[in-house]
Amino acid sequence: MRVLWLTENYPPSRGGMAQSCDRIVGGLRAAGVTADIAHLSRSSAAVWSSVPKQGGRLLTAPLDDDAEHALHRLWTAVAAEHQTDPYTHIVAFGGAYPVLAAPIYAAWLGVPLVTLLRGNDFDAGVFSMRRRSSLLAALQASVRVCVVSRANVDRVRSLMPGAEVVHIANGIDTSAWSALPSDVEKAAAWRDENVPAGRRTIGLIGQLKRKKGALFLLDSMARTGLADRFHAVLVGDLEPAIDDWLSDRDRPKAMTHTALPFLDRYELLGILPACDVVALPSFYDGLPNVALEAAALGIPLLASDAGGLGDLVDGMIGWSFRAGDEDACRAALVTVASASGDELDAKGSAAAARVADRFTVERETLGYLEVLGQTARGASS
Repeated sequence: MRVLWLTENYPPSRGGMAQSCDRIVGGLRAAGVTADIAHLSRSSAAVWSSVPKQGGRLLTAPLDDDAEHALHRLWTAVAAEHQTDPYTHIVAFGGAYPVLAAPIYAAWLGVPLVTLLRGNDFDAGVFSMRRRSSLLAALQASVRVCVVSRANVDRVRSLMPGAEVVHIANGIDTSAWSALPSDVEKAAAWRDENVPAGRRTIGLIGQLKRKKGALFLLDSMARTGLADRFHAVLVGDLEPAIDDWLSDRDRPKAMTHTALPFLDRYELLGILPACDVVALPSFYDGLPNVALEAAALGIPLLASDAGGLGDLVDGMIGWSFRAGDEDACRAALVTVASASGDELDAKGSAAAARVADRFTVERETLGYLEVLGQTARGASS
C-alpha cells in the first residue's frame, strides 16, 4: 500500500497533533506501508520541498497567505507521484485544509479517502460556518472515518447516516517513554524550590486553550474552600484570560501557582513527576497525548468525561466528572485534596497498567492497518 497523508500537523510543528501524526505514520511505515506526508505548513519558515524519507516522502507545502495556490501546486506534485507509483489511499489528518483538499485529490486520483478526525476537526468544525460544509463533504466521501473517542462514533453517524466510523484510540510507546531517576530527582528538586510544603500539585499541561477548561478548573479550585491546599502547575501557552486570572489582585491568594512556558514532551519528564495529579478539565476533546503520558508515568488523572477522556479515566485511575459540571469538578477536587499518599500511588499504578494494556502504539497501528487493508481497491470490506 502507498498512502498520501495530508496534514497541517507534523514535525517540526509542535504540539500533540504533530506528535500523534508522527507516531501513527511511523507505526504504519514500520509495518510496511509506504506513506508520503504532504505537510500543509503554516510556518513562515517553511519552503517548498519534496524529500525522500525511510518509508516514504515528505512534501512540504507552505500555505503562506494563499492556501488555494498551495493546494493547486501540491496537486501537481501529487499527480506526478501517482503516475510514477500509484497511491492506494488518501488520508486526511489534522486541520481544515487537509479535510478540504483530501476529498478532491481522492476523487481526481480515483482512490479511497480515509478521514481521521482529531480534536477540533470535528468538535469545533461541525459548528463552524466556514468549515462545516467541507467537513460534511469529507465525511460523505470517506470510505472510513476514524475517531479517537467512542462518543464521536455515534455523533458522526448521526450527522452522516451510513458512514463507516471506526474508533481507534491514541496509543503510546511506553518503551520509549519513562522517567529516569535523574528526571525524578530533577522534578523533586524543582518541587522543593517552587511548591510550598504540604500542597497538592495539580498539573495543567499543553496548549491551554478555552476548550481545555484551564480557567474553569482554576475557578473550581478557588471555590472549593480548600485553595490553601493546592498548587497549580501550568505548563504551556496560556490564553490572556488565564494570565489575567493569575494576576488579578482581587483574587484570593491562598492558592499558589507556577506558570512555565511550553515544553516539548521529553522536557516534561523533569516536571511531570512533581505533579500529584494531572488535570484535563476539557469541555470537549479528543484523547490528549498528555493524558496517556502522565498515566504511563504512574500519575493519577483528574479529568472530565469529554471525548476520549471518558474512555480512559474512571475511579480506578483517578477522578472523573461530567464536562462543564462545576459542582462535580469541585467535589472531585475536594476528594483529591484529602486523598492519602497511598491512594495516589494506587491510582497511579492502575493508570500505568491500564495504558500499558489498552492504549499501546501497537494496538493503534493495527487499527489503522486494518482500515487500510479493508478499504484498498479490490479488498472485501
